[in-house]
Amino acid sequence: MSKSALIIFLGNIDYDSRTSNLYKSLTACGYKVRVVSFDWLTKDFNTRTGEISVYKLTKGAFSISFYLKFLFILSINLIKHRADVIFAEDIYTLPFAVLFGKIKKAKVFYDSRELYGYLAGLRKRRIIQWILRWIENNFIHKVYRIITTGEMDAEFLKKEYGVDNTLVIRNLPVFKHIDEPFDFRKKYNLNPAIKIILYQGVILHGRGLRLLFDVLDGIENAAAVIIGGGEHKAYYEQLAVEKGVDKKVFFMGKVNQKDLLSYTAGADVGLALIENISLSYYYALPNKMFEYILAGVPVFASSFPQMKNIIDKYSVGVYADPEDKAELTAALKELLNNDEKRKILRENCKAASLELNWDIEAEKLFSAV
Repeated sequence: MSKSALIIFLGNIDYDSRTSNLYKSLTACGYKVRVVSFDWLTKDFNTRTGEISVYKLTKGAFSISFYLKFLFILSINLIKHRADVIFAEDIYTLPFAVLFGKIKKAKVFYDSRELYGYLAGLRKRRIIQWILRWIENNFIHKVYRIITTGEMDAEFLKKEYGVDNTLVIRNLPVFKHIDEPFDFRKKYNLNPAIKIILYQGVILHGRGLRLLFDVLDGIENAAAVIIGGGEHKAYYEQLAVEKGVDKKVFFMGKVNQKDLLSYTAGADVGLALIENISLSYYYALPNKMFEYILAGVPVFASSFPQMKNIIDKYSVGVYADPEDKAELTAALKELLNNDEKRKILRENCKAASLELNWDIEAEKLFSAV
């Protein structure tokens, strides 16, 4: 009988490359895999069940019904489906993975893709942060492996909880050749001389859009394209108007993961600016950074340790202090205006992508399953 795996995730696998890559890799290794995921953000979304299930949730004024439905659906699936291995892809599914993992005698992997007790979005909600830390402290010791996206995250968890079973699996994209980059200039009727600055990912506070809007007005030869959705999209659409850059900012919405890299490759610069508003953000090593690299797009990042280390090691972009507007502006202008430098960085990105891809990174995971 083939081994079975169950992946549980409070998010939609269609828009999460890490979960999607895990599913594909497990399947390729002969596992019978089921995915239980959720969506409450996509307009007109309907529940889809099967080997990969995405259940519709509704988030209204009161969160209690949202979480009760999530917990009910998750529990039913954990009871119903056989699993030799359970992957909890976030802290919200961790307690249930541990509980049902014990019942089913399954190995449990906890993907600590964020420092959940220090999330930027909860920095003003200390009680929720405390609850998340309490959950993590009570269940993290009961999992087979703790997966993190970077070395600094692993070291932090070791010190915070006294654990020694961490495994670093960076959030890298599957390697692929991109034949036809998307033409943003044609889509938005832009002058061929205009450089495209791309942001891709969930639209959240602290992910650099405010910083970009602050400097974009002073850069004549650039436009920004934002791929992604989220609860804060309307806020940033309005902020672009308030900052006077709405004619230079284009919100494209979400695109499917299978098409994303073709869009990415159409940009001149990939934005990975993170603001230092939480420990989780300071330690960030976001997947969009590696998607830019794979697509041959130079990265413009914050000068935070883990991102800085990648840029220094592979020479794939530039970084600047996100709190220094003058430094941000100068660094971005230099990257946009120096065609020769961008050409060199593009070539470096292509070389780095031969190493920085999921196909190689996942080998560490499967030696541990």
